[in-house]
Amino acid sequence: MPAGAAARLFALGGLAASGLGHVVKESARQMSRGQKPELASLLFDETNGLRVADQLARMRGAAMKVGQILSMDSGDILPPTFTQALSRLQQEAHIMPRDQLERVLRSAWGDDWRQHFVRFDLTPFAAASIGQVHRAQLKNGEALAIKVQFPNVTKTIDSDVANIAGLLKLLGVAQKVKDLPDLIETARVQLHEEADYLREAAHMARYADALSDDPTFVVPRAHAPLLRPNILPMDFVEGEPVETLLTAPAATRNQAMETLFGLVLRELFDLRLMQTDPNFANFKWRPQTGQVVLLDFGATRTIPETTVEAYRILMEAGLNEDREGLIVGLSEIGAVNEAVLTAHRARLNAMLDIMIQHLRRPLLDLADRRFVPLIREKAHEIAMDQTTWQSPPADTLFVQRKLSGMALLGVRMRATLPLRGMVAQAVGSKLSHP
Repeated sequence: MPAGAAARLFALGGLAASGLGHVVKESARQMSRGQKPELASLLFDETNGLRVADQLARMRGAAMKVGQILSMDSGDILPPTFTQALSRLQQEAHIMPRDQLERVLRSAWGDDWRQHFVRFDLTPFAAASIGQVHRAQLKNGEALAIKVQFPNVTKTIDSDVANIAGLLKLLGVAQKVKDLPDLIETARVQLHEEADYLREAAHMARYADALSDDPTFVVPRAHAPLLRPNILPMDFVEGEPVETLLTAPAATRNQAMETLFGLVLRELFDLRLMQTDPNFANFKWRPQTGQVVLLDFGATRTIPETTVEAYRILMEAGLNEDREGLIVGLSEIGAVNEAVLTAHRARLNAMLDIMIQHLRRPLLDLADRRFVPLIREKAHEIAMDQTTWQSPPADTLFVQRKLSGMALLGVRMRATLPLRGMVAQAVGSKLSHP
């Protein structure tokens, strides 16, 4: 895993050299067949797409994180083979060599760092985009999960984001997405925030305090004496992967999804603090108690009052079956503008009618493919018109990411929710029934 600037430059240089050689050979082959080669398609065909993904994985850090974001959110803009290559990054876990890990630990805790533990597993049990997680036990018997950040992550975020931006320009994405610079800057800022483990520990503590009155949730606490900007020690909390719920009885699946959806509504309207990454790995399920374990608070954001109130307007309009009110709400959160309303009013009305029809029901069946998938399809059609589309503000993007992620989890769970009543309670409306 390259750590220094020179190693990273060598990795990128190797990628450029090997990629250029492939482009020259493939271009000559196509020209011999009378075809006109296109630079973007040659740079990011299946061969080079896999090569790019491999280099991002080797460098890890922010480069891999940006790759994950692109593979999740830009599938219709990037060439399919490149998107598939980036998607590999979500499935594969690379870890630090042991000598590199020990250097990080010595730098953080001193040469005698082992004195704090009776056990420290040098093989991580989990790995993510900018760090890996180890199990350890303190001398007092306390079990910890210790997240260790890969070296030089914070030093290379800006250059990695710039490299990704350069790749996007080669792909022609800049011509397709007029607000691409704003999206790139949003990603850069988010990456810096996620790399600050002191910030994450503070948000973890806020969640633990805010949810202390609800035994349904379990939130680990940071172990302050060993906390560092790049090392986050926390309680080791047992639990099953949330995917185990997929085969659970319907009542259990419904209970779990009601708990998770209820948390999102509480985050938005009560806490005004939201963990915006809906990755399934950020939740665990305790089948014996019905509790949900919350993990990974790096993507936590404070939600501004204006955004909260805009969502309140939107959801109250939905409860009132007020299509025009929904338009106002969508405008308030920045999801639509005048150009969209002019060009896509029919599509928008169709999407809103689907929402009204389904939210009218006391129980919403998320497995009904006429609801979430159909709404996503209509919204996608509108978003793909780059002549009218403008990305919403960052705060709305992150809230929507969480809401969409929970909706998709509900679809996978085949869950049925009393969503109308839940929303009515969250926004303070008396319209809990049609």
